[in-house]
Amino acid sequence: MSGIKNISALVKGMTPKLNEGTYVFSSVKDATAIPRASILCEFKEAEGTTIIIDKNKADTLNLSYEYEAAWITLTIHSSLEAVGLTALFANELAKHNISCNVIAAYYHDHIFVAVKDAESAMEALTNLAQNYTD
Repeated sequence: MSGIKNISALVKGMTPKLNEGTYVFSSVKDATAIPRASILCEFKEAEGTTIIIDKNKADTLNLSYEYEAAWITLTIHSSLEAVGLTALFANELAKHNISCNVIAAYYHDHIFVAVKDAESAMEALTNLAQNYTD
């Protein structure tokens, strides 16, 4: 099933969900040394592999990190070819001085914000969805 491309339908139906836990971004030289089931996401860069992992697991594995994040999922099935959704919600969060790190997965967009900004981000995203006009 392909995802939704219509920007109006995406924004109005994005229904943000705050996932439980605190997540961290860590750069590792060898991601194979970490149990695959522990890693939420990974991305290979020239300098190392960035992993997103639950903070408690990172602490247990003695991984270094600087950023503690809350994970918000937009529960609508967005198409990877949809245009404008990321720009709209990133701009809305920026209006509230909230930085975001976005991962577009096959079914949903996932937004990581500083833990201290989680509730404000949820409010801003919910308001955007409820008040969006074309």
